[in-house]
Amino acid sequence: MLIDFFLHLRQAKIPVSINEYLTLLEGMKQKLIGPSIDEFYLLSRATMVKDERNIDKFDRAFGAYFKGVENLDLQIPDLAEDWLKRQFNREFTAEEKAAIEAMGGLDKLMERLKELLDEQKERHEGGNKWIGTNGTSPFGNGGYNPEGIRVGGPSAGNRTAVKVWEQRAYRDYDDQVELGTRNIKIALRRLRKFAREGAEEELDLDDTIASTARNAGYLDLKLVPERHNTVKVLMLLDVGGTMDDHIKRTEELFSAAKSEFKNMEFYYFHNCLYDHVWKNNRRRHAERTSTWDLLRKFNSDYRVIFVGDATMSPYEILQPGGSVEYNNDEAGAVWLRRMVEKFPKFAWLNPEPEGVWQYRQSIAVIKQIMDERMYPVTMAGLEKAMRQLVK
Repeated sequence: MLIDFFLHLRQAKIPVSINEYLTLLEGMKQKLIGPSIDEFYLLSRATMVKDERNIDKFDRAFGAYFKGVENLDLQIPDLAEDWLKRQFNREFTAEEKAAIEAMGGLDKLMERLKELLDEQKERHEGGNKWIGTNGTSPFGNGGYNPEGIRVGGPSAGNRTAVKVWEQRAYRDYDDQVELGTRNIKIALRRLRKFAREGAEEELDLDDTIASTARNAGYLDLKLVPERHNTVKVLMLLDVGGTMDDHIKRTEELFSAAKSEFKNMEFYYFHNCLYDHVWKNNRRRHAERTSTWDLLRKFNSDYRVIFVGDATMSPYEILQPGGSVEYNNDEAGAVWLRRMVEKFPKFAWLNPEPEGVWQYRQSIAVIKQIMDERMYPVTMAGLEKAMRQLVK
């Protein structure tokens, strides 16, 4: 198999030698890598590519030869955590769930919650009225209701709450992740606009040879500014909540973007864009950046990339006060429209599988605000998004 891979690289006009091939075999013999296609990619690139100008060519040849292999799962899958824990939560039958009626909107829920906060004096569990746990009340956590307000506590997995009241803590996305970023980097490279700017520090070999020849053989060095990708990117990343299901894919995308785009700024938001964003999740309450500052600071030539699953209650997008954590004065939809009006080149990357988009009302709302520029985090989706941004 590896002999065919070696010959395939030579057919792709990559100058690989027998010694480099033997070095690769020796590295595998010494078990420098595990049974992972991404680890093999890193080892083979390190041993067989000696000129960085051939990296793109190597990536294309590697991708063509091992197409489909990365989908094979060679690792022993982890057991789901809930399989290993004894279940104490109350379980509801389909008939019991069908019998529970929604109260009829956020306004009625908020009015009823205010009444209960005035009346209730102690903890409750398993009921259908008070603020408690493991019941069918629209208020509390751990139970079931088709439309309610979850107050603190972990989600029971229903994701039917129209509003959540809790203080959340998020972790920054890791921009050093290499696993699985190779194909993402190839797709992101479509968004390139090279120019030579700044001080003349790079040798212009062709002009140096020509000038030396015209100068009777006396060396005449010619320098040019270094070639840079001048595309400027502003990335806004949803973090926490339902995005916890997509951390690995989002980190791969974030890591690849930081590697490919030298002129990139990023900020975090939660669920929907509101009046502030932040750079560090541990200090997000102390070090916030006003969204107005983003609109004033960055020019309209920035490419804006939103990354989020757009999965939330529609109230969080369309109504003031819809935020999970605080009472926002303006609806999220207002801020999203301001961003797309200021930055004409934008796209929304959604890690949620495209097949479920039609069942998420919030996705339909944001997709409409984004002028249908929502793309899945797949190779095809990323290529479409980059073509849109490069126009």
